[in-house]
Amino acid sequence: MNLKHYDQFKQILADYQMSDHAKETLEGLKLVLFLAPTSSGRNTLIKELLKTGEYHFIISDTTRPPRINNGVLERNGVEYWFRDEEEVLADLQTGKYLEAEILHEQQVSGISVRELQKAKGEHKVAITDIDLQGVYNIIKVKPDALVMLILPPSFDEWQRRIKDRGIMTEDEYRRRLQTASRIFESALAKDDFVFVINDKIEDSVKKIHNIVKGQIDLDEQKQGRHLTKQLLKELKGYF
Repeated sequence: MNLKHYDQFKQILADYQMSDHAKETLEGLKLVLFLAPTSSGRNTLIKELLKTGEYHFIISDTTRPPRINNGVLERNGVEYWFRDEEEVLADLQTGKYLEAEILHEQQVSGISVRELQKAKGEHKVAITDIDLQGVYNIIKVKPDALVMLILPPSFDEWQRRIKDRGIMTEDEYRRRLQTASRIFESALAKDDFVFVINDKIEDSVKKIHNIVKGQIDLDEQKQGRHLTKQLLKELKGYF
């Protein structure tokens, strides 16, 4: 399905600016971005964090229609907020998004300020999972956003987790590893990321809590950076 307003979206996103009112929402808001390679356990971590009642999960807007995943149709306000192109375009024109992107030339997805206002109103930490480009879009306007790179504990365990997800084509598997490679390279090239090695879920949740409170274990960060180098080195054999 092609975007009806592709040219308009492309034009406005090329130089997108949040409104001043939207920027005010960012003030005093604690925002955590989860970036991760496939099958790193990111979604499980988010579910556990939400159980604590201290976090608000940001649900992104998208212009694509709901899909069926594992036999279940996606629900509005659960997986995404499903919106018409015209609605999203109008909100972009008035600066009501934190960030948005055109994906696969077929849809626009992004984080509406509405979701940030909810988190702020509830006095909760706003969390969301996001891709690499989304991270860079956000830290341009909110440099104090916490970007956490969720890592599997080892290459072999990572591959086991990927296989446990079920059958995927060789092409899809390769694409996922290529995306992971780009994530790892970016994390090593910049100081924008905090590393979280996700071995045991309970331990990882505690580590994330501590990081959000400003308690970062420097030894853990060294281990995370070393592990990222190792994962990247193993990946090079696939390309």
